[in-house]
Amino acid sequence: MSFGQRMRERREAMGLSRDQLAERVGVTRSAIGNYETGVSYPKEDVLLRLFHALQVDPNYLYQDVLRGDGFRCDAEEQTLVEKYRRLSLAGRQAVNAVLGALHAYQADLEQWSAPAEAREIPLYREPAAAGYPAPVAGEDYDLIPVTGEVPLGAEFAVRIQGDSMEPYIADGGVVYVNRDPLENGDVGIFCVDGEMLCKQYYRDALGMVYLFSLNRARSAADVVLPRDSGRSLVCLGRVMLSDRPAIPGRG
Repeated sequence: MSFGQRMRERREAMGLSRDQLAERVGVTRSAIGNYETGVSYPKEDVLLRLFHALQVDPNYLYQDVLRGDGFRCDAEEQTLVEKYRRLSLAGRQAVNAVLGALHAYQADLEQWSAPAEAREIPLYREPAAAGYPAPVAGEDYDLIPVTGEVPLGAEFAVRIQGDSMEPYIADGGVVYVNRDPLENGDVGIFCVDGEMLCKQYYRDALGMVYLFSLNRARSAADVVLPRDSGRSLVCLGRVMLSDRPAIPGRG
């Protein structure tokens, strides 16, 4: 006879419904049903309350099979259960609280000791793909593992096309991007009137926005946005460079 069958047998022998037993143990009626049918198995703290509510020796429920491994209460465990039964309600609640804290602590230790799963970020094949509401995996971007060469905090990467950001960013080079707020001098990925650009950002005291090409031989590709121009400007992220380039004409 299985654990669940013995549990049900004892409950019915005591004239208890599933609702009544659930109330005594402090779980839901469906949980009692799952224990009895073998769908799930009670945790240790619930087991202690279950033994007390059913007024049985643990080995009564543990006869034959428990969790499929033939586990039975040894003498030390049975002594602990008997001591638990002699406690007041407040005492049992204190024991349950300590058990819960110990289990949480052990779970934390196991989580920290487990090998961390490798994090991946999308590498967009061109700046325009980074602006799509729902880019297509494998077509617009590839997932790349975050290794030691990826800056801490990078959220996505973009492959830059063209030489307007040389020598800091080469044609075809990959930049790593996060979504930190931009400051003057930062390089960002921008959408200007629907066109995707990688440029250096500067905003003056009057609200004029300048998007500079770091390659000054390509200064014709600079973008200037007066405060009331009516043009749209969206920043998708800040490019993570090791050094902040000097702002053209401002040192």
